[in-house]
Formats: sequence, C-alpha cells, structure tokens
Amino acid sequence: MAEQNKLLPDWVVGLTDRIMKYYIERDLVLDTVILDRHPAPEPGHEYMMYAHIPFCHTLCSYCTFHRFIFKEYKAREYFVSLRKEMQMAKDLGYDFTSLYIGGGTTTILEDELIKTIELARTLFPSIKEVSCETDPAHLATSSFKNLKGLVDRMSIGVQSFDDNILKMIDRYEKFGSGEQIFERIQAAQELFPICNVDMIFGFRGQTEAVLQRDMDLIMKLNPRQITTYPLMVTTQTKKSVRNTIAAPSADLAAQYQIILNTLGKHYNQLTSWTFGRTHDEGFDEYVVDHDEYLGVGSGAFSFLGNSLYVNTFSLRRYNERIASGKMGVERRRIFDKRSVLQYRLLLGLFSARLSRKYFRDVHHVNLDRVLFKEMLGLKAIGAIKDNPNDPDNLIVTDAGKFLGLVMMKAFYSGMDNIRAELRKPLSAIDM
Repeated sequence: MAEQNKLLPDWVVGLTDRIMKYYIERDLVLDTVILDRHPAPEPGHEYMMYAHIPFCHTLCSYCTFHRFIFKEYKAREYFVSLRKEMQMAKDLGYDFTSLYIGGGTTTILEDELIKTIELARTLFPSIKEVSCETDPAHLATSSFKNLKGLVDRMSIGVQSFDDNILKMIDRYEKFGSGEQIFERIQAAQELFPICNVDMIFGFRGQTEAVLQRDMDLIMKLNPRQITTYPLMVTTQTKKSVRNTIAAPSADLAAQYQIILNTLGKHYNQLTSWTFGRTHDEGFDEYVVDHDEYLGVGSGAFSFLGNSLYVNTFSLRRYNERIASGKMGVERRRIFDKRSVLQYRLLLGLFSARLSRKYFRDVHHVNLDRVLFKEMLGLKAIGAIKDNPNDPDNLIVTDAGKFLGLVMMKAFYSGMDNIRAELRKPLSAIDM
C-alpha cells in the first residue's frame, strides 16, 4: 500500500538512476583539446552570460562546486581578469540578455562585484536581469546594501532554519541560527525586486515535521521565489560526511510531497524544485530558459551550439591565459543531435514545460517520432500525458516532476565528476 501512495515506484527511481548513470558516463567526458577562445556567436541566436566567483571564507563540507579559500589579493586579481574576459566576449561579437553570477560566494568583495556588474551592463546593453548568489552572513554587512539597484535577483543559501541541521552541516557557527537568518532575509527582501531562498531537503535527521516547519517558516517569510534542492551527495562529497548527513534516498519522495503540498498551494511551480510568484521570473537553473550560454571565470561552463565548453580550474593558469589575450576556456565536448535532444527533453520534464512546438520550431524534429522510446516510457509510468486542450504542450504530472528532480540530480552529479576531473591535477600554486 505504501508503494502505491508514492509518486513513483522505487523500481522506476532505481532504473532512472541507472539509465542516467549510463548516459552521463558515456556523454559527459571532455575532449582532450586545449582551446584559446570560445566560438563567435551565431547570427540570430540569444545568449546568457554566466560569471563564476570561486571564493568562500569557509568551505561547506557537502558542497562540490568549484571554490577556494578566500585570499583578498588573489580575489582582487581574479576580478580584474574576469572583467577582461568579459571584454573578450564583447570583442567576439557577443551580447547577452541576462547575467547570472554564481560561486563560491559572489558577494565576497562587494566593491569588485559592483565594478563587474557595471561593466557587464555597459558592454552588453541587452542585459535585462542580473542574478546573484550570497550567503546569510553577507546580508548583515553594511556594504551589502550597495548592491541595491544593480542586482535584480538575489539568491540566498539558507538550506534549513533548523538549528540542529545547521550545526550538523557546519553552518550554525558560520552564518548564525535559523532565527537570525530568518530576520536577515526579512530585511534583505526590501533591497531587491526578487529574493530567492535556497532550501535543501534530504538531510539525515530532517524528519517530516522538521521539513514542514521549514516550509511553514518560508511561507511566513513570503519571498518572491523559493528553491528546494535535494541534497546532492556525490562521489566528490567529502568522505567524512557522505554517510552522516544524507537521509536514505527512499525518504526523498515523501519529503518532496510535503514541499508540493505546502508551496504548491501558494506559488507557481517553475521547475521540479523552484517555486515563484509569477511564471516569467529568472531562477537558478538558467539552463532551462537559455539554450545557449557563455561562461567566464575559472571553472565556468558554457553551452554553445552543440558543444559544452569548460574553463580552466586553475586560478594561476586562468590569470595567465587572460593576461596573454586568451579566454579561460580550455576543454570541449561535442554532442550529437540525439544527445542534445535528450538533454532538452530532460529540461522540459524538469521545468514541466514539455513542448512539441519547441522541438519542432527550434530543433526541426517531431518529438514523438525522434525520441519515440523515451516518450513511450514517460507516458507508461505516468510522468507525462497529452493535453486535450493544447496538443503542442504536454502535461507533466507530479510523478513527472519528481522524475525530473531525480534525473536533474543525477545530471548535476555528472557535472560534479567533470569538476573533480579538472580539479584533481591542481597543486597549491594553482589555488
């Protein structure tokens, strides 16, 4: 009976994980080439820019993103190089509709960040929105208010308001208690048009009651946007915490149902794990709304045409490349047409915006025909169904949204493997 009440049977989730593992190990492998710059933009294409800031005052044990311990002189040198690489993108002919700044801790040097945003808006006049990330500690600094008017969307990494979980993941001492964080976010919401609160579920000890309390506090905060990530414990997560902070994967479906039942009543669901007041606001998974994006900065990813590009993960080499007139990009992976279509199918499922018209107009294919097996499988397990009122747009069910979450979690784990591969040879001089 318990199995029948789940969004998806355990065997479907297990099979999905195995299928994703197969495709990730096959496709997310970089070519052994060294590049000097990104390709020039294609006429008529729309692009987003991603900028990476790889510095944090402390490194969270569960985080697998590209980051280093903050040293001010290195960070200031890096920001200078980052702005030069932006100019190189401009010289190639790029313009961008939006800018997403990720990390690391993007607000670690507010004065440098302000210079970078101001330059980006000058170089790329088509930018309509700037998104940025920060942590709860920076909300309390006096200089944080200087970002008002420059950042349209500020994403704040909270993870949980529960003090026991914050202590378990070493965030209590760094960023304060759940009550302190709550109060800081209340004040920060007045500074930006959109404030996004990042939460994580799937922690060990995060009972359904604890998660429900987190959701109730979020509803009391009433932010413009909420992101509820599943905890992503990958092979790159520190061994010392891998088996101590993660709840059994079987708990995820029940916790996800709590999130849907609480937030779904008051917010529009933008992706499997993002909720917003409106349908047209930007969010952390910028890959959903942007088919092509160019990344600047050490460790940044780009997807242009049919290729994934990755910038050097070495700070030393990044600065040397920029100083010599080269961009940060070093590696590439070219994908065949079918792989690109499967990737877009994943994103359509994840965003609950699975459109036959999109595949027809953008990729010039019939979705049901070219991905026949994939579509048949999704319909068979109840993840998608035809919309009788709009044949061009399929309905993604709650089961499909959870499947999209499972698949996207596996996809991001694959990206973590790329990060690990490129960070592995780094020595002290590279950091």
